[in-house]
Amino acid sequence: MSRTLDGKNILLIISGGIAAYKALELIRLIGRAGGTVKSILTDGGAQFITPLSVGALSGQPVYTELFSLKDETEMGHIRLSREADLIVVAPASASLIARTAQGLADDLASTVLLATDKPVMIAPAMNPMMWENAATQDNITILRKRGFIQIGPNAGDMACGETGSGRLSEPTEILESIMNFFVNGARLKGKKALVTSGPTYEAIDPVRFIGNRSSGKQGHAIAKALRDFGADVTLVSGPTALPDPAGVNVVHVETAEQMLSACRNALPIDVAVYAAAVSDWKVKNTTTSKIKKRDGKEPPSFELEENPDILATLSQPSPKRPKLVVGFSAETDNVVEEATAKLARKKCDWIVANNVAGVFGSDNNHVHLITGQGTATSWQGPKTIIAQNLVARIADHFESSKEKKNVKAG
Repeated sequence: MSRTLDGKNILLIISGGIAAYKALELIRLIGRAGGTVKSILTDGGAQFITPLSVGALSGQPVYTELFSLKDETEMGHIRLSREADLIVVAPASASLIARTAQGLADDLASTVLLATDKPVMIAPAMNPMMWENAATQDNITILRKRGFIQIGPNAGDMACGETGSGRLSEPTEILESIMNFFVNGARLKGKKALVTSGPTYEAIDPVRFIGNRSSGKQGHAIAKALRDFGADVTLVSGPTALPDPAGVNVVHVETAEQMLSACRNALPIDVAVYAAAVSDWKVKNTTTSKIKKRDGKEPPSFELEENPDILATLSQPSPKRPKLVVGFSAETDNVVEEATAKLARKKCDWIVANNVAGVFGSDNNHVHLITGQGTATSWQGPKTIIAQNLVARIADHFESSKEKKNVKAG
């Protein structure tokens, strides 16, 4: 195993639930990767595993009490909250998630989470009904908005005999998230990024609109991946049902003109990824009153006019043009050929082509990345993974440009 975590200090909070036993394997994996693990074991967690087993595997002290005379003479909860490079909560029970969302500090774990200024990863684990309960979903949404990085939960058979979402992610999955955090988290640090996502809605009257089936899942995933790589991200989103990504500046719009205006306001930036499915047309003369259906009358007709072309407009040479402009090309036929022609026509640097037949609303995608050199790279799978692959290529691009600049300067 690569020792990617050499020199990294992890504070692992283990809360109650049968999945607490997986924390022992996670400690072992982090140690093999070179990381150091200090642990907080809650009263609930101690019902399933012991401080002795946690300490034996980590080789570090295990903390259990908020009002420990020895630890608190040194302000132990403050020290623990600040010394770690990363805090990982695995498993995170429904109770701990709720208390953290409400800002309670009634045990050592919740107090540390309230006092920390360090990034926090949280891996929920609970019964499927508890996970799907509106209260739990509201609480986890609050934590995501505060910047907590969520891992899982997975779906499958539960210890209680039920099946559904709520299983703790496997220790290998949690380790991968931790390693990605440290490996990728600084690659785009200092870079400003802009992402557009979702559809646009163009009004016909106060009730009806022209729109499309875009869910925004791919654009939102790209914004999250750019954030995870350390970029300062602005997401301009059309109407979607998705929560705002934590740690991202989100601007909500409806129309293509509003989206163009928001993108201009975000300039200057280093990289722009225009993933939104922008309506090509709008109704020329909208009405301020609802158009009424009249029995026996012909349906109304509408004159359409073109919307502004956001990708082409912002790809034009200007002092504020992003250093890297990535467009998206939604196609149903001749996907690569159509996208290649669009790359030249719009004058962007890269274009991502995808066959949108049956993809809108799905969690998966199949895309082709076409660069200015005419090369095409294909990725197929979850939109989150495609987003990570694309952002890794963006990071490669800036790192390569920096190396070339340094060589030229030398």
